[in-house]
Amino acid sequence: MKVKKGIKIKKMTIDKLAIMVAKGFEDTATKDDLKSLEARMATKTDIQGLKEEIKGVKNQLEGTNKRIDDLAMNRVKYEDHNKLKARVDFIEKNLK
Repeated sequence: MKVKKGIKIKKMTIDKLAIMVAKGFEDTATKDDLKSLEARMATKTDIQGLKEEIKGVKNQLEGTNKRIDDLAMNRVKYEDHNKLKARVDFIEKNLK
């Protein structure tokens, strides 16, 4: 590796290295920090409970969708009903 001219290379001493390492560890998390984080985290059992709730909601939604589809397929539209009613009324009026 080439060294650029004009840049002085400082020698690393054990003391300087120890100071650098100590500064690096100042910002790392401690066990107490991790314990408080762990207390706030969801556990597998919490997530399993949520999965069961979501499954129930999906089943309810599926049932609702089936009922809506059934209504759409088997019910007469309002406009069609009115047209048929008008025709029946006309026929009944002419039969009297």
